[in-house]
Amino acid sequence: MKHEETALIVIDMQRGMSGPAAGERNNPDAERNVQSLLKAWRQIGWPIVHVRHISRTPGSPFWPGQPGVEFQPELSPLADEHIVEKNVPDAFVHSGFERWLHIRGIRQVVIVGVSTNHSVESTARTAGNLGFKTIVVSDATFTFARKDYTGVQRSADEIHAMSLANLDGEYA
Repeated sequence: MKHEETALIVIDMQRGMSGPAAGERNNPDAERNVQSLLKAWRQIGWPIVHVRHISRTPGSPFWPGQPGVEFQPELSPLADEHIVEKNVPDAFVHSGFERWLHIRGIRQVVIVGVSTNHSVESTARTAGNLGFKTIVVSDATFTFARKDYTGVQRSADEIHAMSLANLDGEYA
């Protein structure tokens, strides 16, 4: 595949996803790994898309005008990098993202960011369903601990691994 056909998709690397208030997470090196990929993509001039969550819920750290909605400074987009704003986990829903990719002849996406079991998984599933060759970089994604449907507390590592398993083969 030609490099012009592959885009790096950086999902929700916003201030609201960093710091202890976000909760117990896995993969503490994810941001550094995303930075490394951004640097490499920028050096070779491949397309980069930054996805930002804008909440519809007042009081959310991702509500417009809140500090949490801003990109993490070390992962901020450059002036020539595309930004997709979304209100649901899936970056393709009501955003024009699919059209943007098709217009540029992009057929492969490499997905990084947060959180593995929400926006990353949802976006990767849709990308795969739409026919894009989809790669999720496991060490450049992370998620948070939470209770499962039966009330059992699950670690961020367990949730991350299950989410990646959900995607493996069929979607990404």
